[in-house]
Amino acid sequence: MTCIDGFFAGKGAMELRALVTGITGFVGSHLAEYLLAQGFTVSGTYRVRSRMDHIQDIQSRVQLVECELKDANSVRQLLSLTRPDFIFHLAAQSFVPTSWNSPEDTLVNNVSSQINLFEAIREQKLRCRVQIACSSEEYGMVYPEETPIAEDNPLRPLSPYGVSKVAQDLLGYQYHQSYGLHVVRTRTFNHEGPRRGEAFVLSNFSKQIAEIEAGKKEPVIHVGNLDAIRDFTDVRDVVRAYVLALQLGEPGEVYNIGSGVTVRIGDALEALLKMSPKKIEVRRDPARMRPSDVPILHCDFSRFQKATGWTPAIPFEQTLTDTLDYWRARV
Repeated sequence: MTCIDGFFAGKGAMELRALVTGITGFVGSHLAEYLLAQGFTVSGTYRVRSRMDHIQDIQSRVQLVECELKDANSVRQLLSLTRPDFIFHLAAQSFVPTSWNSPEDTLVNNVSSQINLFEAIREQKLRCRVQIACSSEEYGMVYPEETPIAEDNPLRPLSPYGVSKVAQDLLGYQYHQSYGLHVVRTRTFNHEGPRRGEAFVLSNFSKQIAEIEAGKKEPVIHVGNLDAIRDFTDVRDVVRAYVLALQLGEPGEVYNIGSGVTVRIGDALEALLKMSPKKIEVRRDPARMRPSDVPILHCDFSRFQKATGWTPAIPFEQTLTDTLDYWRARV
């Protein structure tokens, strides 16, 4: 483990404690596995309604703490118990369509949880590093001449979720500037892979295909906007980036994380359909269309690459294959 400016002087890699908020989720579970493999002692938050199947293989190796992040006292108890060196703040309402139906809940949940975390760190004078999982959805309306998107591009969010992430992002900057908290912000572009929730586009396509192959659904796949262009990165590359962000990233800085390669959603669907022996009809579903959609997200991750040496390693085709196989094993 690299110690920067003596931040963790005297601690070996096996002594470093990592806290993952939302450890039972898609990214959280992959991050926990990676941290354990790197020799960290790992704690994570969950709620009563959290699904535990993502972490069933590692549950005995992590410290699980029930915590409602919207409750300040619960967060204070969490940090007093875990005393982390690294905090990866992943827990959030992260599904864009849900934010349209519940804008207030999305904003209150995502913003208040982070404020409670920061205030507890300050109160307890914790000497720790904090990664804030922000989002490319903050960029929102991006014009063709602004791609690939760098960190200094204007933020024009097009959903309540995007607005909530802008707030989280700027709070991270403000707490670093005001109080000296070691906060690194990461704006991650679309990330996919095994365990992705079925509400998300490539996972949803994969589940529908798996259900059709299993004879549980008619050979019709229902889709929304196929013309949006996205930059996809495998979740296993993303969690590696998150750890590097806290090891080598500059406190107070913001970094884009993505592949630098764009894919039209319709083309990604075609690639998945070619992996199936079934003949499947594609049918547009107006209910799956958003009130407004970001037309293109194309990542310039050169700032992060320069700071850490990170580059994605898992091909998009492998991500699609693994996601489809994940659903085939479950339907």
